[in-house]
Amino acid sequence: MILSKDRILTTHVGSLPRNDKLSDLLVRQEQKEAYDAAEMNAELDRAVSHVVEKQVAAGIDAGNDGEQQRVGFQTYVPQRMSGFGGVSKRRRGMEFEEFPELVESLKRRFPHVSKQQNAPEAQADIKYLDIKPLESEIARFKRIADAKFADRFMTAPSPGIISSTMMNAYYESHDKYLDAIAREMKNEYQAIAKSGLTLQIDAPDLAMDRTMMFRDLTDDQFVKQVERNIAAINEGIAGIPRQSVRLHVCYGNWEGPHIHDIPLVKILPALYQANVSALSIEFSNPRHSHEFAAFKQHPLPKDMVLVPGVIETTNNIVEHPEVVARRIEDAVKAVGDRERVIASTDCGFGTFTNREWVIEPGVWLKLKSLREGADIASARIWGKKVA
Repeated sequence: MILSKDRILTTHVGSLPRNDKLSDLLVRQEQKEAYDAAEMNAELDRAVSHVVEKQVAAGIDAGNDGEQQRVGFQTYVPQRMSGFGGVSKRRRGMEFEEFPELVESLKRRFPHVSKQQNAPEAQADIKYLDIKPLESEIARFKRIADAKFADRFMTAPSPGIISSTMMNAYYESHDKYLDAIAREMKNEYQAIAKSGLTLQIDAPDLAMDRTMMFRDLTDDQFVKQVERNIAAINEGIAGIPRQSVRLHVCYGNWEGPHIHDIPLVKILPALYQANVSALSIEFSNPRHSHEFAAFKQHPLPKDMVLVPGVIETTNNIVEHPEVVARRIEDAVKAVGDRERVIASTDCGFGTFTNREWVIEPGVWLKLKSLREGADIASARIWGKKVA
């Protein structure tokens, strides 16, 4: 992962909108329906090239393939492992039960989505079968994005979010299941790191699952579970230099009340236990914009970088660059070191296929504003004009 001594760098969380043709192919693949492999490969080339070009045009420093090659940020995993089958009975967030109107709104807005609540469950000992799909993803991205970014990253889901999406129906305990996932996902984590790409672990389980799988716990009990999930991450990334890994934490990428979210200050010390070099945390969500204050109580470790979300990802309002700049300045004040802040988005723009909150043109405008805001902040923080 790169750092800069003279300006604020920019990145994003990972997923970007997929076009209709690719979305159809990915869903058909997930549902094990017939599709043309040659057509899929050609469409993947076009889609990855498109999002790389758009990121470069927007001024993104650390970019990726936009997760164009996956049906969802974590639900692609059963396609690469044995042991999964049937349908999970995943719990919805508390607010979806408290506000049935929210569920109905989502059904109207996203009538044809990929598997989310109904992903497969673990029905036997899980085993990673084939690394070739990931190697293909890496090769395509590296070929298309060669020398186009200062830093390139690729995402992979945490053991914790896999365990709470693809539910356990086989292992004698949740801990045993976590260990098995960490053991098998190590294949992906290691392959991404060995390719020279920065590995981003996507772990909404470390915050979001407080209102979903672990809603029956107290906050203190949930923090203990966060520590356990982070131990599984550390197990999976063991041997990878921490400067090659960043960790994304969020409260769930949906347009809802978020009134039951756990405060950042309660989980922050646990997040510091991750053997990573950077923490990506959302701060543009109106329920969490104030939480830079958590770093006063729990200062960011000197060997960590903060990747704050300064762009919201569930609405079509394009943040003014001055708003972005002020959020970045708040992050720098919270960290106390201008060189350990990289500006980002709250979450992904295409977390699941066919469930994009922001229209595609709005995504590129938001990323452009991210760059412009970072330049404004850089000029003020360093006291000189940014080229």
